[in-house]
Amino acid sequence: MGIDGLGDRIKRERQRRGLTLQELAAASGVSRSMLSEVERHGRVPTVVVLDRIATGLGTSIARLLRDERPPETTVLRRAEQDVARDPAGWERRILSPVLPGVEFELMRTTIDARVDAGTFQPHGAGSREYLAVEAGTLRLTLDGDPIELHAGDSVFYAGDRRHGFANPGPEPCVYYLAMDVTTGRARHDD
Repeated sequence: MGIDGLGDRIKRERQRRGLTLQELAAASGVSRSMLSEVERHGRVPTVVVLDRIATGLGTSIARLLRDERPPETTVLRRAEQDVARDPAGWERRILSPVLPGVEFELMRTTIDARVDAGTFQPHGAGSREYLAVEAGTLRLTLDGDPIELHAGDSVFYAGDRRHGFANPGPEPCVYYLAMDVTTGRARHDD
């Protein structure tokens, strides 16, 4: 995971949006103390917590892991791609560059056999996600409703829903997710 400068990028994005730590805590569901520790480089968040912070900011994980690149042809070599690994047994590889004014993320996720990657908060209204399974089985849960997907299956869904990802199968699951995130605030049903 591109953690070098992560706290600084989170703080910069928070300040750019005119949010206090308390306001970001309310929007993300991450405690003010945790946010403060992350911004001060005292803690490295899990992928799920990092996603909550990105959602609270109305942006993507990619923008928090990497600085923007010029909006021209950009080659992102494998060695340059950020990989967020979760100790639960899954990883997310960011395949898209971070571009000015663009809140889009393309990622490749691998979830080990019988691993639940967790449930992610809704993104802003109007956000969209496109998912295609390359290998294995994926249980996608949208606002509590499960959909089982197999190799070759694809799905589109509104990103402003709670969405969970789990691999109920005996082999690793690999899928691609394209996420178009608006700058709106996340919806909270709590």
